[in-house]
Amino acid sequence: MSILSSVRLLAPVLALLGSAGAAMAHPHVFVVVKSDVLFDAQGKVSGVRHSWTFDEMYSAFATTGISQDGKPATDAQLAPIAETNVGDLAEFGYFTVVKSAGQKIEFDKPTDIAMSEGKDKLVTLRFTLPLKQAASAGKALTLQVYDPSYFVSFDFEKTNAVKLVSAPAGCTLNLAQPNALQEAETKKLSEAFFTGQSPGADFGVKLAGRAVVACP
Repeated sequence: MSILSSVRLLAPVLALLGSAGAAMAHPHVFVVVKSDVLFDAQGKVSGVRHSWTFDEMYSAFATTGISQDGKPATDAQLAPIAETNVGDLAEFGYFTVVKSAGQKIEFDKPTDIAMSEGKDKLVTLRFTLPLKQAASAGKALTLQVYDPSYFVSFDFEKTNAVKLVSAPAGCTLNLAQPNALQEAETKKLSEAFFTGQSPGADFGVKLAGRAVVACP
């Protein structure tokens, strides 16, 4: 079951736990992101390898009926869920935006799809997004992970969130935090929380961090 469809099914359950407004508030799912920026033998960026760890509620829902006797679900048991999640994410560009010299780069079919449940009961989805065409980081390459509608909240891990793999000597990485919301935007987000309506189609990017890679 995909991230989005499972959360929609969760809405009636949430409504029983609190007010209907709070149950339908944005965002619905919280994800902690770790990403590897992959380089090829020519020193160009060839793909992004993601590791997304989900919040307790989604993790519990995703593993319902799978784990037995309190034991964590196995990777094999979670494999169908992983495939469904990543397959459905194609419609949303995998919530991943890579730009080279300001131009958006398209992704090829995802590989290395897997999901695991940790001892903390949180599930982590892993997959690799190869670029359709390797991109230069000579004029700066940026990576962002976000849901434009803010249905899902993505936040980079606080430490070691992004790594460069097989990068040429001299490449640098900086992680820029999003700017603080303006007063009107904060009000809009607050209203969305209580009404259950989306704060806007571009709201997610305003709250998204940005990894900036630059190579000589």
